[in-house]
Amino acid sequence: MGSGKWSPNTYQARAQKRQTTGQDAFAFSRQASAVHPALNPYGLEVRESRDTDEHPDSNAIIVGLDVSGSMGKTVRAIHKDLPHLLGLLQGRQYVPHPQIMFAAFSNGSCDHVPVQVGQFESDNRMDENLENMILGGRLAGGCDIRESAELLIYLAARHTSTDVWEKRQRKGYLFLITDEMAYEHIKANEIKDIFARDIKKNIPLQDMIAEASERYHIFVLIPTETSSGKDPKVREFYKAYLDSKHVVLLENSDDVSETIALTIGLTEGNIRLAEGLAHLKESGASEATINELSKALSLLDTGSVRGAGGLADMDDKNGGGSRRL
Repeated sequence: MGSGKWSPNTYQARAQKRQTTGQDAFAFSRQASAVHPALNPYGLEVRESRDTDEHPDSNAIIVGLDVSGSMGKTVRAIHKDLPHLLGLLQGRQYVPHPQIMFAAFSNGSCDHVPVQVGQFESDNRMDENLENMILGGRLAGGCDIRESAELLIYLAARHTSTDVWEKRQRKGYLFLITDEMAYEHIKANEIKDIFARDIKKNIPLQDMIAEASERYHIFVLIPTETSSGKDPKVREFYKAYLDSKHVVLLENSDDVSETIALTIGLTEGNIRLAEGLAHLKESGASEATINELSKALSLLDTGSVRGAGGLADMDDKNGGGSRRL
């Protein structure tokens, strides 16, 4: 996948049609009783991010969304901000040929739809993948407060194939957006039930992160608006597995798209933080957003300049420094 070009005109036309008819962008979620066929991980072999004539220097980006409970707001915020996200990535050349795969997770132990997986897309099919996600609370009881971000790490490690790594030995990106801790093991029975794949035994989370980190820069974005997001246990959980600069706290979940874009630009070494914040200001971002991201992303501002490499080059040369094991 990964052909075509994302069009803001197509996005706006579809949004205008929904407004005219009074349809919710996430109407599928209201009526669905099962995962959308295009997002079903059962029997999944591989999701591919490939170079094309239109995109000769593709970069694979996975956005993994916690869709449980109040986190559904974040999914809507990203969908609303797609023109801004693509405008920064492509228009500002943070990464010129992004191929974005939207995926969703909730609780693998008890949720009816624990994982939903789109394709790597360069065009407006990424909009549709978001719109076909089921949002909201659990359809079964008995779970604890964790959500299964570890299943998205497994997905990235075992079920993706990307030209950015296979041709250029450069990493893609995996963003996990959640306000809950993950589980400390990838459970063999859940992989069987969700992906129809057999693994011999449970895999420790640190081992799965190490495997995924070989090909992806992993970032966890934690919205602190919710009571869970405010809990220091959540941030400390992820900091035990990842370098501190890869665990980003956000006061406002509406700023997730801007955070993703600037994180990629900074990691690639294509912008300084001040430059990225100036871009946000030019696009009409609020002073509160600019101040928040100035604080949240300060650790990623390495002093690199466009064309001189950055955290991406440093991590690749060091064998994947986006993890702390």
